[in-house]
Amino acid sequence: MQQGQKPIQINGGKGAHFFDDSENSWLDLGALSYQCNLGHGRDEIAAAICKQAQKQCITAPNFSYPEKEALARKLLTLCPPGFSKVFFTLGGAEANENAMKIAKLVTGRHGFVSRIRSYHGASLGALSLTGDYRRAPFEPLLQGVTHVLDTECKACPAELRSEHCTHRPLSQIPAVLEAAKPQSYAAVFLEAVAGSNGVIIPPPDYLKSIREACDTHQVLLVFDEVLTGFGRTGKTFAFENFDGVVPDMITIGKALTGGYAPLGAVLVHDKLARHFDQQALLCGLTHYAHPLGVAAGLCALNLYEQEALNARAHKTGQWLKKQLQLIQEKFPKRIIQTRSIGLLAAIDLDCTQEQLSALKICFLKKHVHLHMRFDSPRLILAPPLGIEQTELKEGLDIIEQAIREVLS
Repeated sequence: MQQGQKPIQINGGKGAHFFDDSENSWLDLGALSYQCNLGHGRDEIAAAICKQAQKQCITAPNFSYPEKEALARKLLTLCPPGFSKVFFTLGGAEANENAMKIAKLVTGRHGFVSRIRSYHGASLGALSLTGDYRRAPFEPLLQGVTHVLDTECKACPAELRSEHCTHRPLSQIPAVLEAAKPQSYAAVFLEAVAGSNGVIIPPPDYLKSIREACDTHQVLLVFDEVLTGFGRTGKTFAFENFDGVVPDMITIGKALTGGYAPLGAVLVHDKLARHFDQQALLCGLTHYAHPLGVAAGLCALNLYEQEALNARAHKTGQWLKKQLQLIQEKFPKRIIQTRSIGLLAAIDLDCTQEQLSALKICFLKKHVHLHMRFDSPRLILAPPLGIEQTELKEGLDIIEQAIREVLS
């Protein structure tokens, strides 16, 4: 353990709460690491994992079994028309790693484009795509990745807040593709809604303009839905909030299993998949489609559907948006802006690092878990999708109280 760190000792949970070793109940407004969309203590998933373990607990990457095929088919029903293959991985970072490999093999090109405000995973390939502060300590990384400062409005005093900006700045990505040497780039990687970097929600026509540019220059488009997938934005995938945009690949992880077992995947459109009818797909993972992860994934997808959690996240999210606006009105000098989509929300603060640290202490004392960004003072909320409105109101009241105590 790093010097001075005192991690919370988690010891079970139920619904939107988890418990520590002192029997304190914590309100989870962060879905742990954004993966606990189904909430804590889901006995159904634990039972599915146990049942699978008793039946078959190990396999090999090139072997098949009924549950593996069933999960692949289920995932493809969630995709836009034309998707035909699933490549399973151990998690979201590995999904992006293998999407990079697939893009290289299909196109024969080696370059990639991503955004500065992005996070695609901690492995070296995925980190090469990543543009935020987590990248710098590991330079030099993979060559050939171009990062653009996109969704930025020069007419606004701060970062683009696309819900509120009326200037409709154009993406820089089409210009980057246009200026490139022929056949430079294999793919553009994007989070349709940037999650941990600030809940950056693009203008309605943003993704469409990038899709058109990719088509023009025969560059693949990959949507990273690792954080935003499975109901977080009120849709199965965040890109579904923007009409008419279909990617070539979708990468998923985290909430695919509700966080109950490691699993990720690359969902692949048939126009790419056909390339490997005759060509070898030189990607492999020892624990590819591990039976325990697959069992958790199958159960999780059934629960999302049975409990209509997409619709629930959308409805609760509409209420959350209004509540955040009311809180902002109470602290106009301290809250720069709030924004949200589904049950993913950000509160941008005007405060010092010391004040933000004091806020963190307040939340710890109140046993509230949420995400805090210190590089650009911000709170990010991403509670389990089944959270009760009363529970969410309790958390918002604690946030309001903490801002009043520390920043007033």
